[in-house]
Parts: sequence; C-alpha cells; structure tokens
Amino acid sequence: MNTTVSRLGTFDRPTRLFIVLGGFFVCNALIAEFIGVKIFALERTIGLNPFNWTLFQQSGSLSFTAGVLLWPIVFVMTDIINEYYGQRGVRFLSYLTACLIIYAFAFAYLAILLVPAPWWISIQSENGVPDMQAAFQAIFGQGMWIIAGSLIAFLVGQIIDVTLFQLIRRITGQRYLWLRATGSTLVSQFIDSFVVLYIAFVLGPQHWSTDLFLAVGTVNYFYKGMVAILLTPVIYLVHKWIDHYLDSHVAK
Repeated sequence: MNTTVSRLGTFDRPTRLFIVLGGFFVCNALIAEFIGVKIFALERTIGLNPFNWTLFQQSGSLSFTAGVLLWPIVFVMTDIINEYYGQRGVRFLSYLTACLIIYAFAFAYLAILLVPAPWWISIQSENGVPDMQAAFQAIFGQGMWIIAGSLIAFLVGQIIDVTLFQLIRRITGQRYLWLRATGSTLVSQFIDSFVVLYIAFVLGPQHWSTDLFLAVGTVNYFYKGMVAILLTPVIYLVHKWIDHYLDSHVAK
C-alpha cells in the first residue's frame, strides 16, 4: 500500500506541472492579445535614436505591438510543453487558449456596451483622459479583423511549431534540444508574423500595400527571431529544472 501511494504521489507531479505550464501558457497568450493594442518605439524605449530602416521601399522606425513582449515566451512554452507532453498536450492548450481568447473578447465587447456612470466618464480628465468610455472602447474594442488574424495566426503557428518540433526530435533523438526548440520556433514565428498582418491589414479594411505588408512583417519577424534565439538558454534551464522536479526517469 505504501509503495502504491508513493508511486501515485510521484506520478502526480506531471499533472501538477502540466497545470502550471498550461496556466502560464494561457495567461501569457491572453495578456499578449489585450496589450497588443499598444504600439511602442523600440529605439526610444531603450534610449537610442530611431534607426530609420528602409525595406521594400518603405522606411520608418522600429515600432511593434506590445504583444511581442509575450508571444516569444508563448512559443518557448510551446516547445517546453511539447518536449514533455507531446503534440496532444500542446494542441489541447492551443485550442483551449483560442476559445478563452474569444470568450475574453466577447465579455470585453459586452463591457463596452454597458452604459457608463456619468461621473466615471470624466474621472480621469485631470490626467489627460477626458472620456474614459472612449478610452475603454479604444483599448478593449479591437477590430474583428485584428482578432481573427491574431487567432488564426496563433493556431497555424502552433500547429507548425509542434509538428516541426516532433519531426526534428524523431530525426535527432534526445540530442540537439536547441535545434528542435529554436528551429521550430523560428519557422512558426515566420508564419505567425505574416499571417496575422495579412488577415488584419491586407484583407482587412486598411488594405495595406504589398510593400508595406512585407516590410512590417519582415521587421516584426526579425525581432521575434532575435528574441527566440536569446531565449534558447532559458529553455535549457527550464528543461534542467523539470528533469530535477519530475526525476529523470519520469521525465523521460
């Protein structure tokens, strides 16, 4: 009996770990969706003068949505979950996340439709926000084309990531964690970067030109790719911690 209880306690750790990793995965994706409405200047944020890049006959500074702070972490989490729980685990969390994002935006739109209290509308006027209702709607009322593009790009990127990750793993075995993790992320991030822009801004009402679409997509992918490479050591650290937490035999 004691042996059975001990084994149950040992094999319960993978369940707890999946809940923690899954919760962190979903939380990051949800936050990235909502903060993505803000566009920030990378050069000025880190105290540099604008680079004024020129690409595909387009020029500008390095401006990104705030969501790029978290999406690379989501894709790293994808690789970690894929390493220990396989494609079924990642796909389950991906579909769950997509459903929860839709659920969250549905209630955001419902909150926008609520009639604001008169005193609340001007409560932040002294801080430069004369109309809180308009500000709330601008922040949480993202366009349907942007939401659709983001969701489709997320799901397509996830499917490509988990498939390529497992393909590289079958070829190389347990070796080259960096190759299957970073390699699959670089490919999936490439697809993600261009799909979301194409749906949201080319097919959407803004009708971006091809040159603008390619320029912005390339700059965004370059940033995401750099972050993915820089996060590779983090994957090894998390991998080592999980092996220790689960015990190497259970981890395998």
